[in-house]
Amino acid sequence: MNTSLLNNQEYKHWLKDLKQKLLQAQLKAVVKVNSTLLEFYWELGEEIVFRQSQARWGDGFLKQLSQDLMAEFPEMKGFSKRNLEQIRKWYLYWSSASEIAQQPVSQLWQIPWGHNLKIIAQCQSIAEALYYVQNTLDNGWSRSVLTHQIESGLWQREGKAISNFSETLPAPQSDLAQQALKDPYVFDFLTLSKQHSERELEQGLIEHITHFLLELGAGFAYMGKQYPIQVGERDFFIDLLFYHAQLHCYVVIELKIGDFEPEHAGKLNFYIKAIDEQLRSEADQPTIGILLCKNKDRLVAEYALSDIQKPMGVSEYQLTQSLPKDLQSKLPSIEAIENELSGEV
Repeated sequence: MNTSLLNNQEYKHWLKDLKQKLLQAQLKAVVKVNSTLLEFYWELGEEIVFRQSQARWGDGFLKQLSQDLMAEFPEMKGFSKRNLEQIRKWYLYWSSASEIAQQPVSQLWQIPWGHNLKIIAQCQSIAEALYYVQNTLDNGWSRSVLTHQIESGLWQREGKAISNFSETLPAPQSDLAQQALKDPYVFDFLTLSKQHSERELEQGLIEHITHFLLELGAGFAYMGKQYPIQVGERDFFIDLLFYHAQLHCYVVIELKIGDFEPEHAGKLNFYIKAIDEQLRSEADQPTIGILLCKNKDRLVAEYALSDIQKPMGVSEYQLTQSLPKDLQSKLPSIEAIENELSGEV
């Protein structure tokens, strides 16, 4: 025990004030547990940083503070020395950033503490961290979903697809549509336990298409696979059809098992035209298309889209980015996925 701190009047007065603040925070927490506690954490982090820079309380300050707070509030978690260090780190991370001046600090108090720690631990910049804070608020991500999105590089992928949206859609629809696309799309969805059975593995692979579709992101409503359309006397089948609730438009998705070829854009353009003519109502925005291919030459894709009149984007997809090597061989091939979508055996 640090007896010099216990006998220090300044420390004792500060600790008394701190206890009073915490008692007030506990009362407020009946209504707003998370935001009130994190607001207290922010003030506590600010106080810790200030006291460490001004007061001469020695290296045992946080250890002593942890002991005193846990003794006074034994039913509350969060006052271990490690968590106090995390509170200090969290406060320093955000308070030193000029970007936070444009964003209300209270945003940080609206997401759980574990989310906050995950974001500052794994994000490489303030801009990236702000992106994940906002998306957690907008989409209600759980911590596991947030972790997956960070580790899959969503911030780096979102809005990066090659498209002709700026030439074929009015603003701000073109910007919104661009942000709805990613490049690449990551389809590594298997989350099996270490002791998984063959049945669990089989079931996970059968269900992979559902997760494959969810990677598209918020706003996409699934309309069907191999969606039939008739033009003239011929029947055609669209790989995947969605309606985007935020963009208020149909979204045609075509899968290609190899490299992007210019003729793929022509076929997608035909499908978009058909949906515009047969399904789109006056209340809908123009249909957009997404072509997902295994690989693409960026310049070839840009050339191919440059004279296309219908809005579309081109992205790559990855199936096994982070799967262990011993599981990668058990995944279905890209050809099998395309065959499953087309109903072939």
